[in-house]
Amino acid sequence: MAFTIRRADYFYVPVPGKAGAPSELLAALAARGINLLAFSAVPMGPNRTQLTLFPEDAGRFAAEASRASLPADGPHPALLVQGDDELGTLARVNQTLGDAGIEVFAATGVADGRGSFGYIVYVRPGDVDRAVKLLA
Repeated sequence: MAFTIRRADYFYVPVPGKAGAPSELLAALAARGINLLAFSAVPMGPNRTQLTLFPEDAGRFAAEASRASLPADGPHPALLVQGDDELGTLARVNQTLGDAGIEVFAATGVADGRGSFGYIVYVRPGDVDRAVKLLA
């Protein structure tokens, strides 16, 4: 089971629930040199979308968000697991955390179709460092 694990801070950013709003924000972040490790968008009613952004550099993101008057809520800690797409890997990751009494309260993952995967794991803030050590 070959994978890496690291802490990945994320920020919530609301945008208007209209076509193009997420892409406009993503383009603005790219123009400011912000690289994202992961991203998701979830509707929050008919007129609003909540973006969850995982910047490579949380400090730089926070500074740029402040300069742009972007209402970013965070940073909040999560885990980023990346590795070889092997059958059962995510089950073993979750089992290891569960056996240690660490609750995974949300997660999302994707395989890239070329043999690798990425998995975002949300655990309680007080469990992040312990989870990284357990899985390292």
